[in-house]
Amino acid sequence: MKRWLKISLKIVSVLVVLIILTWLAGAFYISRNKKEVLASILSQLNKNLNGQITATSMEPTLLKSFPGVSVSLNGVLLRDSLWNQHKHDLLKAQDIDVSLNVLSLIVGNINIKRIAINNASIYIYTDSTGYSNTSIFKSKPKTDEKSSSKSSALEVKKIDFNKVSLILDNKKRFKLFNFDIDQIQGRMEYPDSGWTGKIKLMTKVNSFAFNTRKGSFLKDKTLEGTLNARYSRDLDAVILNPEILKIGGHPFKIGAKIELDRSAFAISIAVDDILFRDVALLLSPNISSKLLKFGIEKPINIRGNIVDDGSGKYGDPLIKVGITVRDNVVSIPAGKLTACNFDGSFTNQDTVGGIIGDENSSIKFHKLTAKYFNAPLKIDTFTVNNLARPIATGLVTSQFPLSNLNNSIGTNDFDFKNGTANLRLYCKADIDNFSFTKPVVSGKIQIADADILYIPRKLHLVKSALNINFNQNDLSIQNGHFQLGKSELNVSCSIANFANLYYTAPEKILVNLKMSSPQLYLKEFLPFLGPRTAKKKSNGNKQVVSKELSNVLELSKMNIRLTVDKAIYDNFLAKNLDADISLRGGGIFFNKISVAHAGGQLALNGNIMQETASNSFKISSKISHVSVKDFFYSFDNFGQNTITNKNLKGYLSALANISGKISHTGKILPRSINGKVVFNLNNAALVNFDPMVKVGKFAFANRNLSNVEIKNLDGTLNVRGDKVEISPMQVNSSALNFNVKGTYALGSGTNVEMDIPLRNPKGDENLTRSEKREARMRGIVLHLKAIDDEKGGIKIRWNKDHD
Repeated sequence: MKRWLKISLKIVSVLVVLIILTWLAGAFYISRNKKEVLASILSQLNKNLNGQITATSMEPTLLKSFPGVSVSLNGVLLRDSLWNQHKHDLLKAQDIDVSLNVLSLIVGNINIKRIAINNASIYIYTDSTGYSNTSIFKSKPKTDEKSSSKSSALEVKKIDFNKVSLILDNKKRFKLFNFDIDQIQGRMEYPDSGWTGKIKLMTKVNSFAFNTRKGSFLKDKTLEGTLNARYSRDLDAVILNPEILKIGGHPFKIGAKIELDRSAFAISIAVDDILFRDVALLLSPNISSKLLKFGIEKPINIRGNIVDDGSGKYGDPLIKVGITVRDNVVSIPAGKLTACNFDGSFTNQDTVGGIIGDENSSIKFHKLTAKYFNAPLKIDTFTVNNLARPIATGLVTSQFPLSNLNNSIGTNDFDFKNGTANLRLYCKADIDNFSFTKPVVSGKIQIADADILYIPRKLHLVKSALNINFNQNDLSIQNGHFQLGKSELNVSCSIANFANLYYTAPEKILVNLKMSSPQLYLKEFLPFLGPRTAKKKSNGNKQVVSKELSNVLELSKMNIRLTVDKAIYDNFLAKNLDADISLRGGGIFFNKISVAHAGGQLALNGNIMQETASNSFKISSKISHVSVKDFFYSFDNFGQNTITNKNLKGYLSALANISGKISHTGKILPRSINGKVVFNLNNAALVNFDPMVKVGKFAFANRNLSNVEIKNLDGTLNVRGDKVEISPMQVNSSALNFNVKGTYALGSGTNVEMDIPLRNPKGDENLTRSEKREARMRGIVLHLKAIDDEKGGIKIRWNKDHD
C-alpha cells in the first residue's frame, strides 16, 4: 500500500474516531445535564419573544441527527403575553425534535441546527381589534446593553413540520386559513439581507377564506410541491419565486409576495390544460356558483393574480383572472357555443379605485367567434357586469345560410331550405340566475330569398324576405315579402315591449301586422284552420329555446290589417278586400271585413274557433245588392242542393247571424248551421225549382212555374241544423201569389204549408196596390203541404189541417 494512502486512511480514521468521541461526549453531556440543556434550548428559543415557550420534559434522541445530537421536547406550548385573554395557543405540540451543534453544546452555547415539529397545532389568532398572538415575535424594547452579535440570533438551518394543524384566524378581517399539514420541510440560509429557503410541502386545505362570509377557496384540496422562498429585511416581506405546486393533483405555477408588517400579499397563478369546472371548484362559492352556470368542455389555459393590500377596506382580495379558449364547446344557459374561440377575463374590481366585490365584478369575452345553433357568431367584446345583479352587454354580428338552423334550434317547427340571414344586434340584458330577462336589443336582422316550411301549420313560404328591426324592447318588421303558392303577401308589423314579454309573458305579446297583396288564394291559408301538428320533444340545451319559441308563436296575439286587390277561394271571387283580423290562441276573430262581390258588397264580423275534429264559427254579415245566382255559386249553395245557383236570379240583400262547423279543409259541414237570415230579393226569379214545378203540374198546368219572377220579396229564415224554418211569408210572383210557412228540411222532416189562390196574378195587373191586397186571396184557394216522400224527395198533398 502506498504511503500517501496509508496516511490518508489514518487521518480519516482519526477524524471518524474524533467525531464519534465528540458525539458521545455530547450525548453524555445531554444525559447528565437534561435540565440545563432544556433550559438553554428554551432560553435560546425565547430570545426576543413577547411571551414564552415552555416544555414539560426533554429526552435525548441520539441517533436522529448523527453526527449531531438531538433532543425531543415534550408538551411544548408557545403562548403570547395576552394568552389569558384570548386562550389561543400559538403552538401546542406533543413533541419537537431539536438538533444541536455538538461543539457549541460543549462550550456552553446552544446552537440549534434543526427543529422538527410533530403532531402539533399552530393557531395564529387575530382578534376583532387587530391584536395578534404573533406579537410574541415582536422585538422587545431596546436596553442600554450592547446589542448581541449576529451569531447570538436564532438561525435554524432546517425546520420540519409533520402532522401539524395550521390555522390562521383573523376575526377583524373575516379571514380563515386552515391546513392539515402532512409534511413541510424547510432548508434555510441566513445571508445579511434576511433568509432564503427551499420549502417542500404536502398539505390539505380545509379553509382558504379571504372572507368567511363568502366561503373558502381551495376547499378540501391538497397542495404538494417545493417552493423557493426568501425573506427581505428591507421590504419586511417573504417572497416565493414562481414554482410548480400541485393543487388537487393538477400542476399550477405559483408565486407570491407576503408583506408581514401590513399583512398584505400578492399571489400569481398560471395553469395550462385544465378543465374549467376544476378551476371553478377551486374558487369560493360566491364566485364558483356563478361560473358553474357556464361550462367549457375541453381544457383551457388560465393566468391569474390575487392581491390584498392589507388595509382590510373591502374584505375581499383583488382577483384578476384571464383564460384562453380555443376550438372549444362552451355551455351557456340558452344553449351551446361550438367551435368557440375567445380570450376571457374576470375581475372583482372592474372600476379602478372602486369597491372590490360582486357589485364591481366583471366577466369579459374578447374577440369571441363561435357557432350558435350552427349560426356563426362574432362578438368583439361581450361583458357581464355586477355579479350581484348581472348585466350582460355585447354587439353580436353574424352572416349564415338559413339551412344551418335545421335540426339545431331544438324544435321541428321550421325547415329552412334556402335563404340567408345577416344580423347585427347590440344586446343588453339582466341575468336572473343566469337566464336572460328584461333584454334590451337594438339592431337588425335581414333575411333574403328564404324558403321556409312552418311544419305545425304546413305552410310553405318561398321567395321570402324581411328586415327585422329591434329598437330596445320593441320589434318591427319592414319590407317583408312572402309567397305562399300563388299568393303574394307584403308584410310590415310592430310589436311593443316584445323583448320583455318574450320571456315573461308571451301570451301578452300583441303583433300589429299590416298585410297587402295583389292576389290571395284563400285556400292556401287553410292550414290555419287545423290544429298544430304534433312535433317531437326536444332535449338537452336546445329544449329551452324550442319551448320559448313555440310558446311565443302559439300564445302571442296578432292583429292583422289586410288589404287585397283580389281574393279567390274555389268559386268565390272578391275584390278590394279590406279586413281587420285578430289571431288569439286557438281563435281567428274577424273584427271587420268588407269586400266587393257578385256586383254588390259584403261586410261581416265573427270568429272561427279551432277544435280537434273541426272548427266552429259564428258570423254576422250584411249583404248588399249581390247577384243571388253568383252568391249561391260562390258559397257552394251553402251545403245544400235543393235550391242552387241554377234556380236563382235577381239581387239579394240580407242580414245574417249564423253559426256552424267548418272542416279543417274549409268545407261547411252539412246540417251544422244555426242562425237567422232576414233577406230581401229584388227583381228575382225562381228558375226550374223542382217543388214549384211539381205544384204547377198539380194545379196550374197553364201557367209557367218554371220561371217565376218576383219583383220584391222580404222574408225571414231560421236555420236549425238541417232544417230551415220559414216564417210566414207572402210571395207575389208572375205565375201565382201564395202564402208560405213551415219547415224545409235538407234531410227528412220537410213540412211546408202553402196557401195558393187559383186566380191568375196577371189579371190583377191593372189594380192598385190596395186593390191587389184585397183581391189576392179571393176565389178558390188551394191549401197544400209539401212533405217528404218515400224516395227521399218531396211530394205535395192537400193540407187538410189548414187554418
